[in-house]
Amino acid sequence: MKENTKLLTIGQFADLHGINKKTLMWYDQIGLFAPAAVNPENGYRYYNYHQSSILETILLLRELDVSIKEIQDFMNNRSAFSLKCLLDQKIAELDCHIANLKAIRETMRGQRQNMETLLTMDLSKISMVEKEERYLVTLEINDDTSFDKQVEMITAETKRHHLRRLHDAAYGTMISTEDLYHYNFNHYCKLFIEIPLPIEQCPGLFLRPKGTYLRAFHKGAWEGISLKYQEILSYAKDHKLTLSGFSYEMGINENVIDSMEDYITQIEIPILKANETQHHEKC
Repeated sequence: MKENTKLLTIGQFADLHGINKKTLMWYDQIGLFAPAAVNPENGYRYYNYHQSSILETILLLRELDVSIKEIQDFMNNRSAFSLKCLLDQKIAELDCHIANLKAIRETMRGQRQNMETLLTMDLSKISMVEKEERYLVTLEINDDTSFDKQVEMITAETKRHHLRRLHDAAYGTMISTEDLYHYNFNHYCKLFIEIPLPIEQCPGLFLRPKGTYLRAFHKGAWEGISLKYQEILSYAKDHKLTLSGFSYEMGINENVIDSMEDYITQIEIPILKANETQHHEKC
């Protein structure tokens, strides 16, 4: 096979690779990628097809946000090993970025679901919903833990899991159903955080079980939420339902209100199944 020595103008070579010819001119000026030939009379740059693979490598590295300095260092010491090391580093960074984008998407889906709920909800209705199991990060609190302190705790924990902002995670409070049955409606014991990223097993990781949950909504300041819990207990008694585990409270409209009078708290509590209820009673 004869070696192809056809030369392309800078415009033709740029079109071949889908870039602006000014990019090629800049690469030449900074010593990153030089043309195959330059007309000494008019300074026109010419390229050949053999240079395509090198340019495509540079363009790939730029898409991976590799700096010009890093690319120049690579071009001055090109080898399979140096390219592999560079790609390993950038692929790891890209995987992290993809994971962050997935987390953002999951957060947006949760926010959208909350807005759909707000548009269709009946505040007076108590309903039953099916929930999938979910691992939560939990933080211990007590009656003396102020609201300001709770915000600080949640903020610190989300940062520990490398989230960018507080609202990258859904969060709320937990109260045991044992306390509910004893009318201790303000005895909160845990903060919970739903982190939309894969997290390693760590202290405080808690499994919110899969199953049927009672769902109710409270509108207004938290001080009045005890009345909603009394409604929930009456509903459970009338329908012969046994509440289990913890009640999970979460605000769902913080980003669209200006007053706590309009604040809506979503309450979800697991229900024991019939066979589980019988076992619970024997215990």
